[in-house]
This record gives sequence, structure tokens and C-alpha cells, in this order.
Amino acid sequence: MKPKILIALLGALATSGWTPAQASVVTDWNAITLICVQGQVAPVAIPANRAGPPGLLDTALVHAAMHDAVQANQGRFEAYHYENPALRGVGSAEAAAAAAAYGVLVGMYGAANPCLATVTNPAVTYAGDPGLQAGNEAAAALLPLRRPTFALPDDPFTGGTNPGEWRPTTGVTQAAFRFLTVTAPFVLNRNSQFRPPRQPPLSSVAYAREYNEVKTLGSLTSIARTPEQTDLARFWLANPFHAWHATVRSIAGAHVADVGDQARLFALVSLASADAAISCWDSKFHYSFWRPETAIHEGDNDGNPGTAGDPAWVSFIPSPPYPDHSSGANNLAGSIMRIMELYFGDEFEFSITSSTPGLLVNPRPYHRFSDASLDVAEVRILQGIHFRHADETGRRQGRRVAHWVFMKSLRPVPGTN
Repeated sequence: MKPKILIALLGALATSGWTPAQASVVTDWNAITLICVQGQVAPVAIPANRAGPPGLLDTALVHAAMHDAVQANQGRFEAYHYENPALRGVGSAEAAAAAAAYGVLVGMYGAANPCLATVTNPAVTYAGDPGLQAGNEAAAALLPLRRPTFALPDDPFTGGTNPGEWRPTTGVTQAAFRFLTVTAPFVLNRNSQFRPPRQPPLSSVAYAREYNEVKTLGSLTSIARTPEQTDLARFWLANPFHAWHATVRSIAGAHVADVGDQARLFALVSLASADAAISCWDSKFHYSFWRPETAIHEGDNDGNPGTAGDPAWVSFIPSPPYPDHSSGANNLAGSIMRIMELYFGDEFEFSITSSTPGLLVNPRPYHRFSDASLDVAEVRILQGIHFRHADETGRRQGRRVAHWVFMKSLRPVPGTN
């Protein structure tokens, strides 16, 4: 990778826990893609082009194109969409990967976008390299597969007022990203393929137990939440998309040497997390279950004698503008960590770095991929925005999506690995 490609981005990458010494064409372009999609606060503010869960769709498209471009050159793994056997061994896989990423990003956001202002066009970086052809062709083939944002016929959706029904919370006027419920998945057969069972009934002991747990631990002024728990909750105030991908970059840079293996790993991670978001949003709006904030405000009206209401209760962080069940953050964590677990095995020494200032523990060390995703299940309770069932269900849902993606896509070509 030519150094000048990332000159303006090095400060941001250092704060994310990833250093340029580990750089490769794939990790470099992943960093650029995350900034283009999700934006950047420091050292230079760059606006997001598609922030939040919808950005997972664009990230998946970039990495699918990179994978396909590299495999047009190497032929070691199944393609996602684009193939050209005539380009096998033609030019460098690095040029192919860079041209694919750049081509998709320019196709989605334009060459003049601020996130690309200091990025050198691979046609210049790899001038004369025949591998550019595979990258350009892969980008052209993948761009028509972009999943657009659109409104549903019944938008704006504001839910209902019956006990258990989602409705806008403080600062929210309508539900967000409902188009994900009918967006075509990348690998899954259908959006509802891994839809989980519904949450516990409002009248149940299980619901009352989860209600009182989040009410006690997830309030802004909780005295039951320990300093260590508050530190964990604050750790994930940072942008989770940046944090997860920085973690994958660090691991890939240190443990995955071949450009084709790196491209495949990032494509699997990105496809799985995109499909996990689609699966999650299908569940959220199928059940349309209320957030803890609403539930606790309405606790005296839910028909359960074990749930005392508190109209003044405030969660540790504001509730996101969509229903509780299942958890999007846990689908994200479950899907990414499951891909890493399938790729490397569960026992693995790594750490995750947060950009939240003033933490007691940062980075956080882990010995198992599954432990990192288990932490996120606790986080959303401590932050006051999910019931435990939504978190644990979301984690399992993301893991199931990831397992499907890993087993059904980008598989090794027999006799080539």
C-alpha cells in the first residue's frame, strides 16, 4: 500500500486502536470505507454518508467487491457476485482490491466526497498494473446491488398506545430505518429466516424480572450500578461500527498475511453484519415491543403487579428510535464475533479500544470472541435501553446469521487452498 493513500487518516486510525504499521491494502481500504460510510469526528471532522445500521449495507457492498476483485485474480474462494476467470493471475491482487473499493465508494458518494479528498485514486497508485481491470469490473458489477434507503407506505411510523406497543420515546418523533424490514438480504434466504420468538408476556414473572433489572441498573441516576458497570456502559458510547472494524483490522493485520484471506475475512464480517441488521429490523417491527423507558413510565398500566411504574425514570443514554426486540447492537456484536470465532476459533487474545474519554479500562482485553459479545448484552441493560431478552435474543440471532453466511458464501474452491 502506498503511504500517501492514508496520510490524512492516520490520526483517526491511531485513536481507533489500529496502527499504520499493520496496514495492508485491505485494512487501509476498510478504514477509508468506515470513515466514508459512518463519518469521523477527529482529527478532522468528516460527515457520514450513511450513518448507523443502514451504513452496514454500503460497507458490505465495498467488501464484497474487494473480495470478488481479488478472487478474479487468485481464484481461491467463491465469488459473491462478480467473476472473470480470464483475469486469473493478471496483475496484482492489491491493485484489484484497491480499485474495487475506490470504484464502489466513488459510485455511491462521488469522487469529490470529503472522505475521499485526500485519498489517491488507485489508477495513480498502481498505474499500469493490469490488476486494476478486475477491481474496476468488480465495482461496476456490484454497484447495481446497492440497497437504497426509502420510505414505506405507512411511514412515518409512530407505533401504538396499548400496553407493550412501541411508541416514540423522549426526543423521538418516529421510527427510523424501517426500510430495512423489506430490504433484500445479501446471503440469507429471507429477512425473517432467523426471526426469534417473541419477548416474555407482560403478565409474566420473567417480564417483571427483566423490567426491574433494567429499571434498577439502567437509570441515569442508578446507585445500584457499580463503577465497573458504568465504565462498561460508557465504553460503548463510542461509535460501535468504528470500534468493531478497528478490532478486525488489528487482528487481520497481525494474523492474516494474504490479501485474498484478508479480503474474504472482511467480506464475511461485513455481509454477516449487514444481514444481521436486516434480520434484526424484521424482528423489531414484527413485534414492535416498547422500550424500557416507555415500559417503566407505564409500569402501573401493564397489568403486571410486579412492575411499579415511575413516570420520571430516565435511562442512562437516550433510547434509539426503533423498538426493543431484538437488539441491533447485539446482532452486530454477535454476528461479527461469530465470524471471527468461526475463522480463528473462540479462544483468541485480542482487545477492543473505545474513543470514549476518561474510562477506567481502555482498551478492554478479551480471551474469547464470545466474551466480547456477551459484554454487549450487559451493556444495553446498563445503558437502560433494552430488556435482557432483547439482548440475549439479538446476540443469538446475530450468531445464527453469521453461521449461515460463513457456511453458505465465499467458500474455498476445492484444490486451491
